[in-house]
Amino acid sequence: MSSSLRRGALAAVLALSIAPLAAACGAGNDAQTLQVKPDNAATTVGDIQIQNAVVLTQSGDGDSVVSARVFNNGSARQTIETVTLGTGGNAALSDKDGGQTIVVPAHGSVLIGGKGNASVTVPGTAEGKRDGDFQQVTFDLSDTGAVTVRALVRPATGYFESFGPTAKPSASASTSPSGSASPTASSSASASASVSASASNKS
Repeated sequence: MSSSLRRGALAAVLALSIAPLAAACGAGNDAQTLQVKPDNAATTVGDIQIQNAVVLTQSGDGDSVVSARVFNNGSARQTIETVTLGTGGNAALSDKDGGQTIVVPAHGSVLIGGKGNASVTVPGTAEGKRDGDFQQVTFDLSDTGAVTVRALVRPATGYFESFGPTAKPSASASTSPSGSASPTASSSASASASVSASASNKS
């Protein structure tokens, strides 16, 4: 093969390999793949950043909880005074020691949800029970004020099970089983037998 033919073949191969790259670059910053967003709610207001906010529910009429990581990038600590779900009332707050406000340390963070962590409990209202929906969750902080995120509402199953609400005990668990009266009956029977035996011995 002559050198001119070899050069021509090489040029054709290069053109074919560059064409797909040019097409990919042509998608630009508006490519649909760049519009895909994670469904974990996150927002930043001032020094406060909230990530991975989610509302976790349980079946039945039980309470829901909010789980999130709250960061404080400022030089002074802040406290979460209230948390509100949707247009409903305030949730019940508890820090890891049982206090009714949650402290976010300066240049630090606090995890809400899960054993041994702070908790935000939402009463079992319809507002917090629409699994698959998104709800506005508003954190009111001492310095920053209101910080609102749109959090996914989902059942506390799988990975989220350990961050979810504690199930309320069922009615059957607190009631004695139907056969529980039998020990009393057998005790009475044995007591009657011993009394009869002692009476016959005396006679």
